[in-house]
Amino acid sequence: MTVDMTFDRRQSGHLVARLTMAAPRSNALTPDLLQALSGALDQAEDSGAEAVLICGGRAFSTGGDVAAFHQAAVRGEGRAYAQSLVPVLQDFVYRLVSLPCLVGVAARGAVTGGAAGLLFAADIAAVSPNCFVQPYYGAVGFAPDGGWTALLPERIGAGAAAHWLMQDRRLTGPDLVAFRLADTCSSAPEDTVTQQCDQGRIEARLASKALIWDAPRKAALRARLDRETDAFLDRIDKPETLEGMAAFLARLKEPAHV
Repeated sequence: MTVDMTFDRRQSGHLVARLTMAAPRSNALTPDLLQALSGALDQAEDSGAEAVLICGGRAFSTGGDVAAFHQAAVRGEGRAYAQSLVPVLQDFVYRLVSLPCLVGVAARGAVTGGAAGLLFAADIAAVSPNCFVQPYYGAVGFAPDGGWTALLPERIGAGAAAHWLMQDRRLTGPDLVAFRLADTCSSAPEDTVTQQCDQGRIEARLASKALIWDAPRKAALRARLDRETDAFLDRIDKPETLEGMAAFLARLKEPAHV
């Protein structure tokens, strides 16, 4: 099972659905994991949960599996593999923004590549001190996905988002709080974000979410996510992208120097 799901009926009466990713390779995003996440989200919606919490283990998610992309590209199937993955991720990010319930994210360790879109789409987030977010697109050669250009500028501004991508910066837990991409830096992010989801009148908070993410803003997000998908598919089979993937994987195999 790649996603564990539990329900927590809080003392307030609110129902919180917790989706915990439990996939191999540090929860690397694969078609199987994304399908499991989508199915779990269906169950959460059907349950009437007022809040959905997404979390991982020691690492939240390392994003797309570069090794899987590289293997597919070597076989001449890079675009087909990307087509099975990226649109599903984009739909999932869009769905989180559109859900008529609070979306919380609790993240530890790595949140890289397209997996950061789950954090960008969260209404409430808590991260551990060792959590970090890094795009890696410039290092690998992919075009951004998961909302790095479609959703992140809505959160922190276009200039800050562009700088982050161009510099391929790594932001740690305290940085994420400073950028208002996380509400709290906590050694127990799962408990912290559950408590935060349960505070106040959820109905009023959901009214605010619906007003912010009105039809025009959601339509613009949908269009930008689709453009990200097109750009990703356009780049995946280019020779320089294949070279970038190979170089990135080679660096991962290099011994650490102290």
